[in-house]
This record gives sequence, C-alpha cells and structure tokens, in this order.
Amino acid sequence: MQVIRLEALSDNYIFLLCYRQQNIAAVVDPAEAKPVLTKLHELEVELVAIFNTHHHSDHVGGNKELIQKFPQVTVYGGIEDRGRIPGQQVFLQAGDRVQFADRIGEVIFVPGHTRAHIAYYFPPQNPDEIGELFCGDTLFAGGCGRLFEGTPTQMADSLSQLRSLPDSTRVWCAHEYTLKNLQFALTVDSNNPDLQTRYEQVKTSRSRGEATVPSLLGVEKLTNPFLRWEKPELQSAVNSHDPIQTFARLRGMKDRF
Repeated sequence: MQVIRLEALSDNYIFLLCYRQQNIAAVVDPAEAKPVLTKLHELEVELVAIFNTHHHSDHVGGNKELIQKFPQVTVYGGIEDRGRIPGQQVFLQAGDRVQFADRIGEVIFVPGHTRAHIAYYFPPQNPDEIGELFCGDTLFAGGCGRLFEGTPTQMADSLSQLRSLPDSTRVWCAHEYTLKNLQFALTVDSNNPDLQTRYEQVKTSRSRGEATVPSLLGVEKLTNPFLRWEKPELQSAVNSHDPIQTFARLRGMKDRF
C-alpha cells in the first residue's frame, strides 16, 4: 500500500492510499475533491473507499464530488457521526476493522477533538513494513487537536491509545501545524534536548517548503508535550501533579499561544 500526501486548502493534508496491482485507491479525509481527482487521473486508478476520521468540513468537503465521480465508492466514518458525514454508508466503532486491498485497518475510537472522532491504524503485515496511523485532528506532529466536543479526560485517553502503538508507526495527521506546535512545546519543555533538535530540523524543513508529515510515533513520544503529561518536567511547567489536570492546562495554554 502506497500512501501519497496531497496538499489542500491552506494547511490540510489529504492521504491517498494506492494499490497499483489492482489499480484502486482509497482516500483519507478529502478536504476537497480537486487534488484527489487530479492524482487519481494521473495514476489511472479507481477510487473505491473514503475513510473519514470526523465530520468537520475540512475533512469531508470533497466527499460529495468524489461520490458523484465514483458512485460505487464506499464512505466510512464513526458511528456517532451518523448524519454529519456526507454520503456515509459504513458506521464504525472501536474494534471494527476496514479493508483496503491486502491491508486490514483497525478502528480506534478517539473522542476529544469531536465526540465521534475515529482513527485508522494499519499495522505492519511483515517485518519489512511499518504501521500507518491516520489520526485526523486527534494527534498532530508536535501537538494535538483542540477540544471542541470532548473533555480533557477523553482526549488524554484517546492519546494514550495512540501512544501505545509501536514507535515505528508513521503518523499521518491532517494539518501542517508542526513548527508552531514545537514553538509552543519549547515554552513548557525547554530543557528537552530531543525537542530542541527536532525544532531546529523542522525549522529548516519548513524554510525549504518541505512537509513535516508523516512523523514517527517514537519521535512524538519524546518531544510532543501532549503525549508527555505524566512527565515531572511538564507537570512542573503547569504547577500540577495530576496527569489529567496537567494535560488540560497544557491544552489551555496552547489555545492561548
């Protein structure tokens, strides 16, 4: 399974999953249809699935047009997003599985950013592969999503589930927010040498116009404050010894950053 990153809107990423042996493709969170249609035409592949993580318009904005062009496409989303995702046909919950070509994806229920948010994790099938995590707006490179419909406890639990995946997992998040996320991270975790190194690398990459997605989950565990709320240095930064309160205070600080 090949993953192709497409740019959309001002800072969105759409992910096209291609299986060239059968000339088929699936798309994750099509913010708009045009870049998807352009790439499908270029590759001469047929769209067979739309995997939505949540209902926000910058993740489902291309659904209707893609369905018009490919009427046989199957549209997937969380069961609690019923009525909020255009064209949704399959209503997923925690523990469900989805199949694309020869890969099986696991559905993880990750409320917090929205009450119905899900993520798709495609584990490796052999030692030569790595896992692929499509996490929408739950986990970002260097950050996490805002809490629009969920609570800090829900979001921390959701991130804990993602944090438990293998370090080698590639994190395909839906926005190019990494530089600003790391700038914030340095304000609460300034003595973290891994974070300092990552910030300089990302700053260089962005100055060249290079994408910072995907990231590796192992890197996130070392540098992302929203996966490190149990660390004493983060708790000290927000004057709390309670992990959930630490997470909530970090998220509040980021909202105002």
